[in-house]
Amino acid sequence: MKSAVETLSPTRAKLTVEVPFEELKPSLDAAYKQIAKQINVPGFRRGKVPPQVIDKQVGRGAVLSEAVNNALPQMYFEALQENSLEPLAQPEIEVTKLEDNETLEFTAEVDIKPEITLPDYEGIEAEVDDIELTDADVEEQIQAMRERFGTLKDIERPAADGDFVVIDLKATKDGEDVDGAEAVGMSYQVGKGGMLDGLDEAITGLSAGESADFKSTLVGGELVGQEVDVNVTVNQVQEQELPEYDDEFAQLASEFDTVKELEEDVRARLGNGKRLEQAAAARDAVLEALLAKVEIPLPETIVADELNARREGIEQQLGFAGLTFEKYLEDEEQTIEEFEADLERRVRDAVAAQLILDQIAKEKEIGVEQQELTEHMMRRAQQSGQDPQEFVNHMLEHNHVPELVQEILRGKALAQLVEAATVTDQSGNHVELKNLRPDGTIGEPEPEAEATDEVVDGDEATEKADA
Repeated sequence: MKSAVETLSPTRAKLTVEVPFEELKPSLDAAYKQIAKQINVPGFRRGKVPPQVIDKQVGRGAVLSEAVNNALPQMYFEALQENSLEPLAQPEIEVTKLEDNETLEFTAEVDIKPEITLPDYEGIEAEVDDIELTDADVEEQIQAMRERFGTLKDIERPAADGDFVVIDLKATKDGEDVDGAEAVGMSYQVGKGGMLDGLDEAITGLSAGESADFKSTLVGGELVGQEVDVNVTVNQVQEQELPEYDDEFAQLASEFDTVKELEEDVRARLGNGKRLEQAAAARDAVLEALLAKVEIPLPETIVADELNARREGIEQQLGFAGLTFEKYLEDEEQTIEEFEADLERRVRDAVAAQLILDQIAKEKEIGVEQQELTEHMMRRAQQSGQDPQEFVNHMLEHNHVPELVQEILRGKALAQLVEAATVTDQSGNHVELKNLRPDGTIGEPEPEAEATDEVVDGDEATEKADA
């Protein structure tokens, strides 16, 4: 088999492949056997029809077509390897010449990974915001804990901000009840928001047994986005009583004996959380700094596919939330042009970042251990709320395991990139990232250990994932 490459652009190539006819013989034999199982010919058992009879009954052209279709994927793969091309999408294949007993020629146009020359990224500098942890942050967490242990009691006065009410709601449109837009005996905290616009204003000042009417826009149902008339009736007004904040509360709400110990734990946990947020910001800042140092040609079809996927994802999320795209733009204070420009910028940065991380993983010869792959699949299953075994089976059945391997490789490449960077906060302090643990604490440097787990790559992962 001979192959040649024509570079159409830095991210697209055209393969021209010439295959001697004798190399098609295994596929031709397989095609004859397959067709023999599918046809009935008098005097021959099913599956035992000779090739010359099949040529007369079905036609040699049909056999050739079957053989070529079966052989093309492997021949295309071999041509990619022969020319050291890394495809990014499915190819556009065209058979340009097929002469019986002589030759087969085909072309394949495909998006490929561009050649990337990475700049020196050792010690690349990035800056992040300081960690800010105030007494007010701690007090807010303590207050939330007290509210979880609070009790409600009925009161006779009108409802005010922060009170709990039990209400009935009913919406009408042009005098007709709106199907599904009613609630009976619903508990709601005044001022919390998140429901109908105007509800808090209508409830405030109402006592038990009183009603009010207001107009609002529905956020779900068949009339989503339309203005309706809403009637709200307050059945009960309740005030929350919070437990005293003392050592007895600390023992009730936690494993600590004193409020001092509880506060110290809350402060430590908040600090760890903010440290993780800072680390995430550091990863973004380091990657952004590297992106600014290198020009990467992007495959436009990949960018277009990712743009469409993200648009669909946003529209799906808005649908689940009962919001229209117009309302989303209004809330974000964006025009459609600004939204599209921002989305395209983020997609292009994301695609460029993936290509950079792939290149780092390649240059650093980063591998993936079987245990890492297993743990990654377990995390993905948990995140998606699926049964782990069902998730693994789905990944194997649809050949998605190489994609998971790629995710791990990119994560490890990003970790190496960030650990090699010099990250400081706005006050000039060094930001520790190398020994940061998943819970936000800083661990001791781990000693070098010999790897004993088996290493897998994208080609082997599918076979090994269910080990």
